[in-house]
Amino acid sequence: MEKMRSLDKVMKILIKEFGKHNKPTVRSTEKTTPFRTLISCLLSLRTQDKNTRRASENLFKVADTPEKIIKIPQKRLEKLIYSSGYYRNKARTIKHVSNVILKEYDGKVPKDFDRLLKIKGIGRKTANIVMSYGFGLSNYIAIDTHCHRIPNRIGWVKTKTPEQTEYEIKRILPKKYWYEFNTLFVLFGQNICKPINPLCYECPIEKYCKYPYKNLKNE
Repeated sequence: MEKMRSLDKVMKILIKEFGKHNKPTVRSTEKTTPFRTLISCLLSLRTQDKNTRRASENLFKVADTPEKIIKIPQKRLEKLIYSSGYYRNKARTIKHVSNVILKEYDGKVPKDFDRLLKIKGIGRKTANIVMSYGFGLSNYIAIDTHCHRIPNRIGWVKTKTPEQTEYEIKRILPKKYWYEFNTLFVLFGQNICKPINPLCYECPIEKYCKYPYKNLKNE
């Protein structure tokens, strides 16, 4: 019971601190559709959000549907998403995913988590983000590097993989917080609870953390 109260207090503090911040690109693209959310998430892999935003804006000015994307020559697609990094691999993935959606799902992103996972290039994080922020469903939690690292650091869970963290967070966190969990922990991880040199002296939840700054050297 005490742990549940602690989780509730932490989430309320993070909502107060980061609830009004600009949302990550995968949530804040204009004219959001499940397909735009999916493509922005694929572009976001292994890069900073500012690069994702730039690449997404460049691409969506030219193409924002599977039909339009598969018509773009490979080299031009690579140039449009260059700022996202790993642009050659990402361009191939985006082409493949668009082609599958067009041929197997009539050009519409499947509103089904398991079907999304069957498409090569789409992992659990991406599928969860599409279900949460593309379709607006509250039964999913996307676990990225921040959402895996921080719950382990502050003592909520003891897990070794993002998938394990996903299951544990769903087990312990009240469902009313699932939809906002990813966004809040990404913003918290980017601004305060950084992987290296976290700003513990500025941390709004330091009193609830099991591993404050004095123990970080032992991580």
